[in-house]
Amino acid sequence: MISAETWADVQELWDFQQMNHEVGPCSVAVGLGSHDLGVADTTADLYHQGMAPLIVFTGATSRTTHERMPRGEAEHYRERAVELGVPESVILVEPNARNTGENIRFSRALLEKQHIPVASVLLVSKPYEERRAYATARKLWPDVKWVCASSPMTLPEYVDSIGDPRLVIDMLVGAQQRLMLYPQQGFMIEQKIPDSITAAYERLCEHGFTSRLVKETADQS
Repeated sequence: MISAETWADVQELWDFQQMNHEVGPCSVAVGLGSHDLGVADTTADLYHQGMAPLIVFTGATSRTTHERMPRGEAEHYRERAVELGVPESVILVEPNARNTGENIRFSRALLEKQHIPVASVLLVSKPYEERRAYATARKLWPDVKWVCASSPMTLPEYVDSIGDPRLVIDMLVGAQQRLMLYPQQGFMIEQKIPDSITAAYERLCEHGFTSRLVKETADQS
């Protein structure tokens, strides 16, 4: 049983990860691969709204997706978007990235190989990884405008959609750790983290939500 106090800490981290960007038309949408097909749903919806004429889905597999997405995250995202009415002709698949940094670098390389000019990118991620994705993208591709988007869900709605509260909390704690650790390693830009967020993160770690933490010498998976 997860206490009300713990959920309050989770909510703090959830809110902090939201960039609250105003979504507008961009050169391309990049959907970051993960265990959550809602990223593909959101990307498809934004395409239908006219927010991007082209989509890149990026992602191989990870320990949380190799069974549920055996053909790779990007390919499963592509299939889902096509089911939702997105033309196959506007979707590019980047099937090799295994972390957020590779998502950005490999997507950029794919677009450059296709000679597609990019001035702005609609960066679609899980709701609790907007800030991490933004900080990584700004570091690795600084000369384009980044606009973050995710499924417009509350924390309880998102937990219900995933069906695994501990997985969501573990992933959110892991995303927060990376925000604090990776700028020192050159993986993302530095961002100011309020003391209240650090305290909530530390309490969640003390309560055992640590399965997605990385060692300080680890890569950016």
